[in-house]
Amino acid sequence: MNAPATGSTPRTGAEAVVANAVDPARRPDVLLRKRREDGHEVSAWWLIGAFVFVSGAVIALLSFVPGGA
Repeated sequence: MNAPATGSTPRTGAEAVVANAVDPARRPDVLLRKRREDGHEVSAWWLIGAFVFVSGAVIALLSFVPGGA
């Protein structure tokens, strides 16, 4: 069998990926993602309110379309 690696260089590609892993919340190419402390998560009521608001706006805008029921 192979002896375990003694240096700081990973022996396999999988070990290199794990060694070079970056926290996804800190990646610059990820938009609208923010790491929050425990207890500071977004309330589900914000998402429910946004859904109700967008649904109401769509219904209101569709009421201006001629030929509706």
